[in-house]
Amino acid sequence: MLDRCLSRWAASILTGLGLLLLVSGASSVAAAELRLFTEEYRPLSYTEDGQLKGMAVEVVELLLQRAGVAGKIELVPWTRGYHQVQSESDLALFPVARTAKREDQFTWVGPIAVSRTGVYTKRNSGLHLRNLQDLEDQGVTAVPKLWYTYEYLSDIGLKGLYAVPTPRHVARMFKHGRIGVLVTTDMVLDDLLAEEGMSRDEVELQFHILDSYTYIAFSLDTSPALIQHLQKTMDQINRDGTLERIHRRWFTEPYLVPLAPP
Repeated sequence: MLDRCLSRWAASILTGLGLLLLVSGASSVAAAELRLFTEEYRPLSYTEDGQLKGMAVEVVELLLQRAGVAGKIELVPWTRGYHQVQSESDLALFPVARTAKREDQFTWVGPIAVSRTGVYTKRNSGLHLRNLQDLEDQGVTAVPKLWYTYEYLSDIGLKGLYAVPTPRHVARMFKHGRIGVLVTTDMVLDDLLAEEGMSRDEVELQFHILDSYTYIAFSLDTSPALIQHLQKTMDQINRDGTLERIHRRWFTEPYLVPLAPP
């Protein structure tokens, strides 16, 4: 009898402790305060009338709301945000292409979108490019230095690769004829051209270089419980169709994210 009483007492204590730990863990996730960086990069993230807007901003704001996590989104230069997230705690940067080279530099939540990077020329330019060898032969290829596309082209040793600070620099050089090709992703092509007074009708796609999944990249020391909680919430946003609906509001062609990305 005494043994049975002691066993029940021990079981009740363990059950109580388990519930306490679960409540404590949930509270710590909900109470986490994050700073999330993004750059001026229409239509994914930008400011208008003093407010942050964009497809990626909308997704991240919804993620934080549904997860019950406090966070502040800040617009910063890409280079600053990229390096700061790698050196400080409780920070995140978005949207970031997840690549093998970057895999161990961040902790990841997502994906929030899928994009394709293409090589574009001015319509009727006379250029006919079908592969990377053609791209190399045509001359200078300007790409933002911290883009995954630059990392990829640099790693394969593409000749004529020229690093610039931002996508806007590439578009400006392209418009004024300083370079013959525009390397960019399909998600931002229209807005990037519009910023330079151009339209999609003035360019033509030569070929695609890469497909990529874009994520929210967190500092490596971010709480694993928080990352798990955010990822489960992000999966639900995708699974229930909310992510697709957000994409359709921002793009004529939604860049759908598979439920089980590679």
